[in-house]
Amino acid sequence: MNIVLHGCNGKMGHIITGLVRESAADRITAGVDRLTAGAFDYPVYTSLKEVREPFDVVIDFSTAAAVSTLLADCAELKKPLVLCTTGLSEEQQAEVSRAALSIPLFFSANMSLGMNLLIALCRRAAHVLAPAGFDIEINERHHRRKIDAPSGTALSIGKALIDELGEEYYLSTDRCERRAPRDAHEIGMTAVRGGTIVGEHTVLFAGQDELLEIRHTALSREIFGQGALQAARFLNGKAPGLYDMNDML
Repeated sequence: MNIVLHGCNGKMGHIITGLVRESAADRITAGVDRLTAGAFDYPVYTSLKEVREPFDVVIDFSTAAAVSTLLADCAELKKPLVLCTTGLSEEQQAEVSRAALSIPLFFSANMSLGMNLLIALCRRAAHVLAPAGFDIEINERHHRRKIDAPSGTALSIGKALIDELGEEYYLSTDRCERRAPRDAHEIGMTAVRGGTIVGEHTVLFAGQDELLEIRHTALSREIFGQGALQAARFLNGKAPGLYDMNDML
């Protein structure tokens, strides 16, 4: 598999570069980043359209600001894309859907197998516990340099719970300006930023005299890199469409 790594100069870019070096089957033929300097064994360009080397798939770990151009370029070049950048606007999410009409596009807010299992478990727990009066709180913790809050993964958990429970449920991210009891259909969401926390997501189901917590902790960023490479292999030979971790699993 020949890969173009979009966002190669970021932390995840360096991690994936290291993982591919250890692979006998995969190769990064080029990188794309606004910063082209770095100790890479492949050329780095500032735009996907500048890449001259052959490639089968694009893996993206960049920033939301770079995603719109990347989607347009992949659609024009008819290249499959594994999109791992989070914090996308509603307009960009619509652009993702449009691009998937012409290319195979894998998009997941979190590339971890364990995290996607957590979401499945939370759906089941909500189905049982919410009708019994349990309140639901989502808490996420990440390193001090993470820009978006709440995290894309936390929002994905919240969306999955609303899909499971119905549209009368809603996400609440700020109670500071409100002095009122908790609403029965409220799903609370809080974010912590500090230190070097790779990523931790906890979903709390709080009932009368009992608590249930489901938690996922990422101990290194390599799990996200491995997931991205698995997704890139998964896209090989796929028809245009929008795929996610559930499709791969």
